[in-house]
Amino acid sequence: MRIDALGYLISPRIAAGIISFPILTAFFDLIGIIGGWISGCVLLGVNSGAYFYRVISSTQLEDITGGFVKSLVFGILVVTICCFQGFFTHMRTDSYGARSVSLSTTSAVVISCVMILISDYVVTSFIL
Repeated sequence: MRIDALGYLISPRIAAGIISFPILTAFFDLIGIIGGWISGCVLLGVNSGAYFYRVISSTQLEDITGGFVKSLVFGILVVTICCFQGFFTHMRTDSYGARSVSLSTTSAVVISCVMILISDYVVTSFIL
């Protein structure tokens, strides 16, 4: 059974990360605006027209494109790190079986979080 692991396992996950991370970014940007409207207008009594005017006037195209560039970079990083950790789980020397899977998952999460922080700094320094 000669199954191409890169084409069958890793490439669809990278494509899914490239597609889903920007969609999730747009969705949660919208959720943040709605949450700000609820806390500002509904709870504190700010005028809705004034709120949306300030949201539109203070949002620039560079902010939006920077967020989507970051989401693409984060998506590619997270997917490649997790695929690498999962693909080489069977080669871990510190454990085997279910324990090896749990250690690979933990290390994938930790490495992904650290790489997101580092890449956020690098991408922000290039954008600004």
